[in-house]
Amino acid sequence: MRAVSALARNESGIGTALLRLKERFGERLATSTAVREQHGHTTTWIPNQPPDAVLFAESGADVVEAVRLCAAHDVPIIPFGTGSSLEGHLNAPAGGLSIDLSRMNRVLAVHPEDLDVVVEAGITRKDLNRQLREHGLFFPIDPGADASIGGMAATRASGTNAVRYGTMKDNVVNVTAVMADGTLIRTARRAKKTSAGYDLTRLLVGSEGTLGIITELTLRLHGLPPAISAAVCSFPSVQDACNTVIATIQYGLPVARIELMDELQVRACNLYSKLDLPERPTLFLEFHGTEAGVAEQAEVFGEIASEHGGGNFRWETREEDRNRLWQARHDAYWAVRTLRPGGSVLATDVCVPISRLAEAVAEARADCERLGLIAPIVGHVGDGNFHLSVLVDTDDTEEVRAVETLLGRLAERAIAMDGTCTGEHGVGQGKMDYLEYELGPALDVMRAIKKALDPRNIMNPGKVVRL
Repeated sequence: MRAVSALARNESGIGTALLRLKERFGERLATSTAVREQHGHTTTWIPNQPPDAVLFAESGADVVEAVRLCAAHDVPIIPFGTGSSLEGHLNAPAGGLSIDLSRMNRVLAVHPEDLDVVVEAGITRKDLNRQLREHGLFFPIDPGADASIGGMAATRASGTNAVRYGTMKDNVVNVTAVMADGTLIRTARRAKKTSAGYDLTRLLVGSEGTLGIITELTLRLHGLPPAISAAVCSFPSVQDACNTVIATIQYGLPVARIELMDELQVRACNLYSKLDLPERPTLFLEFHGTEAGVAEQAEVFGEIASEHGGGNFRWETREEDRNRLWQARHDAYWAVRTLRPGGSVLATDVCVPISRLAEAVAEARADCERLGLIAPIVGHVGDGNFHLSVLVDTDDTEEVRAVETLLGRLAERAIAMDGTCTGEHGVGQGKMDYLEYELGPALDVMRAIKKALDPRNIMNPGKVVRL
């Protein structure tokens, strides 16, 4: 299991703050071991470092009051959405207070004419889209997990629709956030563009709770497409599948989703989701538009895929059939467990320029074979982002060492290809070392921003940058 550092604790400050918080919030401040551990890291292999208490906030005013109280006593604060992040973002290495935003889950205003919506940070993407459906609108960012919108913004989430609709940074208009001293700020207005001052919205989107706590957001929306078609297509090799992706993007085909599974991941999904796909490298696709437009896109893609050996096409237009395919893709993490019952799954990601995608995937697979590791590959390959789900026995020292070697080679290779150590999972605790290699002196600029906005280092300390 990967080691994580503990930071110095402010025992007296934490003790005093918890007494004050209990007086103010009563039963909404939880200190039981089970609740605290649930609000530490619970995914992949980073050890759990629970906070000292969890506050279930119900309004932005609650967050302001709690932050001000913690700031007065130098108590660390860790924001919590749904707990689906993968790189130790939720751990409390110096103890402190976890602020759970899940009860702040309202849609505050929908502006159909402007194609935007104002929401509280705790609402989940599925709940949001259920409420938007009556307006004929949807929010397109889909990381797979039913994550909170605030958490998705904090980690600059992406997902299966990013190739057409972009990532969180492209779809957040403004945020309301509580800063380290308890000041409440709004980073922009609802206008579609602005040249007014520094771009504080994008500074906070992706800051992983280290600069402030996002409590409200205005999001860009899109109209529900009148026609949707999904497809599955298998290939002789991962190289052929990746080359098809590159050719599709270069052609300018407006594909909404284009996802890769290698043969090992297909096998796992067949077992877990009761599919009957050929156990070969496979692309999952989705097209959005008019009936005629979707049909034309599908026809063009079929021609491109055939040139690279693609076959065994399966086209689905009925919503229930499309949903079944995409649910299988979203369940890939759980499906991997069927390949090694009892093993732990380490999910990691990198992103490279699309022209280097096939090479990066091939070398990652070769590393897994050399190291004797089982690591199915999936990817949002339309933008060069792919994931390894590494099965590991965390009690086997040699195997853990092999996984560490794999992770290092994967990140360093992506960076050497002018890519990044993480396309969408974020840095948290897990990728801090790789960030140093990727950004070099630019990390000092990040540290300067962190120190300026959070001089006492109470906002999610021990994440992203070392001070």
